Amino acid sequence: MKNYSEDASRQYHIQVAQGEVGRYVIMPGDPKRCVKIAKYFDNPVLVADNREYITYTGTLDGVKVSVTSTGIGGPSASIAMEELYRCGADTFIRIGTCGGMQTEVKSGDVVIATGAIRMEGTSREYAPIEFPAVPDLAVTNALVGAAEKRGCVFHTGIVQCKDAFYGQHEPETKPVSYELLNKWEAWKRLGCLASEMESAALFIVASSLGVRTGSCFLVVANQEREKLGLENPVVHDTDMAIRIAVEGIRELIRKDAKNDK
Repeated sequence: MKNYSEDASRQYHIQVAQGEVGRYVIMPGDPKRCVKIAKYFDNPVLVADNREYITYTGTLDGVKVSVTSTGIGGPSASIAMEELYRCGADTFIRIGTCGGMQTEVKSGDVVIATGAIRMEGTSREYAPIEFPAVPDLAVTNALVGAAEKRGCVFHTGIVQCKDAFYGQHEPETKPVSYELLNKWEAWKRLGCLASEMESAALFIVASSLGVRTGSCFLVVANQEREKLGLENPVVHDTDMAIRIAVEGIRELIRKDAKNDK
């Protein structure tokens, strides 16, 4: 593929070169979270800052690791994964926020995805819709183990991924409200835990590239609890989800070293 970057040694969008990132990468959406996450690394260094993509690289337990922001949604997240893969990364953890859908999924809880509903467009350009969007089991188990170690309230299950934030929060105002409202009820009845915007694309891109990925989220709030008049504060502190991602990578580093992966 033609490289459109002014510096041909760097990837066009993320502006990272081969060898500047570790095989393990944490992927927040918000660029501002990169500094917060990088503080958990030893000797973090700013590698690149371009568009919505900010990258820091440091070490955990002596192993090179990185954090790269992806912006919002599947298109920009898939670009980040593709270009990080070309720079040598092969294990990715998406960390971000979500909205709870089941009443037991409360503000401040953590959700670890075991699969994603592909109600978005990016993944359809990688795989037929019949192909499931699922994370890597080893990465998911590492995240579950980290959450258990932290002693936080967490849930594992299916998340819904969409492209339109306001299609979720104001579906009745959209010309396709009939579809948005009916499918939302279907996802709830099927036990879907939460709604977010990137995991389906990342899980499918990872499958196409043959790499590992997983996702964990802070529950910001739950609109279903709001509808029922239940307690529903808005929570913005992503630190617990970040700690789980960092500890998850530490566990993967230990297991990979043991298995000589």
